[in-house]
Amino acid sequence: MSHLVHRSLRSDPPLAVRGQGIYLYDAAGREIIDGSGGAAVACLGHGHPKVITAIKAQLDQLAYAHTALFSCESAERLADTMVGHAPGGLTHAYFCSSGSEGNEAAIKMARQYFLEIGEPRRVNFIARRQSYHGNTLGALSAGGNAMRRAPYQPILSRAFHHVSPCYPYRDRRDDESDAQYVARLIEELEAEFQRLGPDTVIGFMAETVVGATLGCAAALPGYFEGVKAVCDRHGALLILDEVMSGMGRCGTLHAWEQEGVSPDIQIVAKGLGGGYQPIGGILVHGRVIEGLSRGTGAFMHGHTYQAHPVACAAALAVQQVMAEENLLANVQAMGARLEQRLTERFGNHRHIGDIRGRGLFWAVEFVADRASKQVFDPALKVNERVKQEAFRRGLACYPMGGTIDGRQGDHAILAPPYIATPEQIDTIVERFGEAVDAVLAELRT
Repeated sequence: MSHLVHRSLRSDPPLAVRGQGIYLYDAAGREIIDGSGGAAVACLGHGHPKVITAIKAQLDQLAYAHTALFSCESAERLADTMVGHAPGGLTHAYFCSSGSEGNEAAIKMARQYFLEIGEPRRVNFIARRQSYHGNTLGALSAGGNAMRRAPYQPILSRAFHHVSPCYPYRDRRDDESDAQYVARLIEELEAEFQRLGPDTVIGFMAETVVGATLGCAAALPGYFEGVKAVCDRHGALLILDEVMSGMGRCGTLHAWEQEGVSPDIQIVAKGLGGGYQPIGGILVHGRVIEGLSRGTGAFMHGHTYQAHPVACAAALAVQQVMAEENLLANVQAMGARLEQRLTERFGNHRHIGDIRGRGLFWAVEFVADRASKQVFDPALKVNERVKQEAFRRGLACYPMGGTIDGRQGDHAILAPPYIATPEQIDTIVERFGEAVDAVLAELRT
């Protein structure tokens, strides 16, 4: 057994030794299609020469400089690339090492903003059930992933309160239209503001498209516009977590571009650096920065490795490649193909209840019975079985259990790299379909 603390302490995972394009290779020489980009991370695939060259060049020039003393060119250029054109009013960037750290920074900056502008009573955040914002304690407190929260519930912050997600497949009533369902969710959010006291709420946090916990669940039209109106009415911030769904994953650089709103703080990570270096961060609206600037003039938060020169150089190269190779157009085209192939393969499948997603970010929800939406017994671990069977067939996907409430429900995510070709999309769906059918056949015997 390995001396490394792996995700399972009962078995060691295979050893990855090489990556190229959309493929990973293990120590036994097996070729695996990275059909989920790890955890929707590897947006450019593996081994892109321009990114590797940029990392080497940065190492030759400067490996590390502490931000209490210095800035560095790669971080400055990355910030210029991300917010130099002030998308949606976002004018400043803060770079750290992960999505969890990014969410922690967003939480702290939001609280400090209200201290700086003279509203210290604002101490509450509203987020959503069946959401995920990271594994550090603050981010875990913000998230609504019941399964991950449970062991640490006694030490999570009580400043976070949760309302329903936008999950029409299971939560919209049969007698409701989409618009009526959205209106009900907005009324619930307004009621939570009133329960807490509107002048005590710092902000509303949400994944623009919910990732691993709910499985690529995009909001219905008008939802985020309604949410933004509630926040604006009460002077609260809108904080959008695009760790998974952002940086091109949903077909636009920012997922919020498809929602008719822009956030006050946005969290970015996975597609920012594509896995070539650990990096995350926040993009911040000018009025928030102005509030801090007019007050103490400093953000009371920091990390040893924030704005790391090599991480920022890698992320800058990733963003440049995305632009130079027009990969957002490929995400849109291959996303449409992935949706089509999944619909053809599973649209009438008796054990697939829902197919949902955007861009190259899609999930299927497994059900024991399509008509009633009855779930499989959680003890069967259907999502994990599909993962293992797909892996045996040369495909890596991203499964999750507890879709509905942290215990019940199964889904699996496909999130291929942005460089995927039509033939590779077809192969991904073919292998995934074979894996699903093999698992379900085994369960019936």
